[in-house]
Amino acid sequence: MPAILAPPAERTLLEGVIIPAHPLVITPGGTLDERRQRALTRYYLDAGAGGLAVGVHTTQFGIRDAGLLEPVLALAADEAAGRAPVLVAGVAGGTAQAVREAELAASLGYDLAMVILRGLDRLSDRELVAHLAEVGEVLPLCGFYLQPAVGGRVLGVDFWREVAQLPALRAVKIAPFDRYRTLDVVRAVCESGRADEIALYTGNDDNILVDLLTEYSVGDVTKRIVGGLLGQTAVWTRRAVELLRLAHEAVRTGRVDNSLLTLAAQLTDANGAVFDVANGFAGCIAGVHEILRRQGLLAEVRLLDPAEGLSPGQAAELDRVIAAYPQLVDDEFVARHRDAWLAAA
Repeated sequence: MPAILAPPAERTLLEGVIIPAHPLVITPGGTLDERRQRALTRYYLDAGAGGLAVGVHTTQFGIRDAGLLEPVLALAADEAAGRAPVLVAGVAGGTAQAVREAELAASLGYDLAMVILRGLDRLSDRELVAHLAEVGEVLPLCGFYLQPAVGGRVLGVDFWREVAQLPALRAVKIAPFDRYRTLDVVRAVCESGRADEIALYTGNDDNILVDLLTEYSVGDVTKRIVGGLLGQTAVWTRRAVELLRLAHEAVRTGRVDNSLLTLAAQLTDANGAVFDVANGFAGCIAGVHEILRRQGLLAEVRLLDPAEGLSPGQAAELDRVIAAYPQLVDDEFVARHRDAWLAAA
């Protein structure tokens, strides 16, 4: 029997919210920095995020080998208690591992399992659908189209059409960074007969606002991408929430102002620096950490793999976009509340 999504979480998902992909904060000794980990969660929730995605790419896939998956999931759930954000747990590995991770997440109160298909290239598309179905017996599903540059694989419209038929599927994070492949997912959901039941979220950090402003029409079915589940929204979250509100208002009124399209291009440029596009995304997680470090939420840029960090020239690119687009940052908001978040944690 497929897992059932609680009505409050379903309403929130379908309305559309910002769901930051939660970073991991570790000490110089490689242990979890609980104080700063909790402070980040408080930041996202106070900034207006409607959900949290934990154990995902931005949290670092190596969290599992480091034995940190359970405590990090637990901390986020603990901080979220009483505030009712949609909690999304990344689950990875073969079917047995993914089911165990989903069971852990369910025990901690998570609403959705976002199934990471990275590393499963040996499986056929049909076998991947069966894999998703088994996880969907434990938790409702958030599909995930991960871009190939960071370990994803090409998944065609036929695959997504089959996935959309799974009763447990309630959302899809579309993150191939490719307009054609994005359309494959939208088309599959529109043709599934379940378009009204499945929430679409952009993970296309290179096209965030345009994704949110576009109405897709497939035959007689129309569909929108209603929210963002993104690594980009792990920084400048307060502003990301405001941009989503502007996008929703433009959709409601049917008026897309040119200023929104200008903001869309500026946000894409800023993301290019944060995600280190110039170096093939090598510094994408480090870029997120560096912004949070500059804001004082992190003490340093420290990833699980000591070889990972900012790429040459990335810091200068961050300087450039922050100076060029102050309307995209939320430094003032963070400065007002940072000490309280850290003290409370």
